[in-house]
Amino acid sequence: MSDERYSKRPLLSLIADLPKLAIAQVKNEFDQFKREMVAKLKHAGVGIGLLAGAAFFGFFLLAVLIAAAILGFATIVPGWLAALIVAVILLIIVLVLALVGIRQLKRGMPPAPTQTITSVKKDVNAIKGIGKRTTR
Repeated sequence: MSDERYSKRPLLSLIADLPKLAIAQVKNEFDQFKREMVAKLKHAGVGIGLLAGAAFFGFFLLAVLIAAAILGFATIVPGWLAALIVAVILLIIVLVLALVGIRQLKRGMPPAPTQTITSVKKDVNAIKGIGKRTTR
């Protein structure tokens, strides 16, 4: 570091600052972890909401298919065809919502908070003297 205030301070003073610096670093890592997890949980919330929408339209899909079957058996007129067309439209809506919801869940939930882990590894390497530590 080229900071003048550190180069002129006695060694004992610098060592005395280590606990304060370590605590600040842990707090920074925890804050980064919280930000990363909030972002991932937002994606999960959107995915769950879309899956709930798919379930809602799926309920009406079942009702329309039942109405189509009743109309189809009751008479041989184009009434059941109209109900079948509505059922196909609802099925498309259900499939699109479910696929987008699943994609959101997969996108928002990787196995671990990768940015925080990478940052902690850099911190450990800097303490060991292996790599450079950059400030945020």
